[in-house]
Amino acid sequence: MAVTADNREHQLKLLYDRYIRYLFIACAFLMTVIILSIIVFVGQQGLMTFKEVGFTEFFFSPKWDPTEDKYGALSFITGSVYVTVLAVLFGAPLGLAGAIFMAKIAPDWLREIMRPATDLYVAIPSVVYGYVGLTLLVPFIREFFHVNTGFGLFAAALILAIMILPTIISISEDAIRAVPKPLEEASLALGATRWQTIAKVLLPSALPGILTAIILAMARAIGETMAVQMVIGNTPQMAKSLFMPTSTLPSEIVVEMGNTPFGSAWGNSLFLMALVLLILSLVMILIIRRIAARRMA
Repeated sequence: MAVTADNREHQLKLLYDRYIRYLFIACAFLMTVIILSIIVFVGQQGLMTFKEVGFTEFFFSPKWDPTEDKYGALSFITGSVYVTVLAVLFGAPLGLAGAIFMAKIAPDWLREIMRPATDLYVAIPSVVYGYVGLTLLVPFIREFFHVNTGFGLFAAALILAIMILPTIISISEDAIRAVPKPLEEASLALGATRWQTIAKVLLPSALPGILTAIILAMARAIGETMAVQMVIGNTPQMAKSLFMPTSTLPSEIVVEMGNTPFGSAWGNSLFLMALVLLILSLVMILIIRRIAARRMA
């Protein structure tokens, strides 16, 4: 009887495992279908723009004025790229420095305080960052740099740099701490200093994880809407300086989506801008992965 009961319990466990496996497969399939459906819908609606707007005009003209049937999105595309690159340039070194400090320099008691405090920043709504930037950062930039408004790429990039810090710090710290301890000990035993070991051993070994952190940070930065919309100026013009008001793809979409009739050239142009945003995110991710593959080869 005991053998029979054990066999029955074993069969039930195998059955549960099989059902859980099917459940995970179904969830993965459902997620894939939902994502592809969104991409297909946005793409199909966006590509209808070219029935009334030329390809060259949309991608290579900075003139955006729907009242005059002008739908050039070049200023929004370049604004998104500029603000994302600047945010990563500002935030990645600070985030990596924070990760190194927390992983290898800070005492345990301080790390136990800093890690939850860092993760707490993720829970802050983006509109709060934007409001702080609007009330504190923009006036500071206007007075310190003696510019007209203070809105522009510089303010948006600084806000985004602060917003992506938790992502870079958390993932980079985990990657650094995951480096096998014998590698660090061997470097120190050969006479390398602490900083030489960090620079020559730990960081190269943790590079895939660090690049993953940067990829995720870029994905958040390029798709951020509210915080950027509040400090960038929302002006459809090419940014010729860091302090010139401009706009990005997400900020322009959120500003105009409530005023556009569905199916019009104006509305379809916004869908096409959303499609371009998806493609830009994918291209940036592929570029970073390509760089990582070459570094690891």
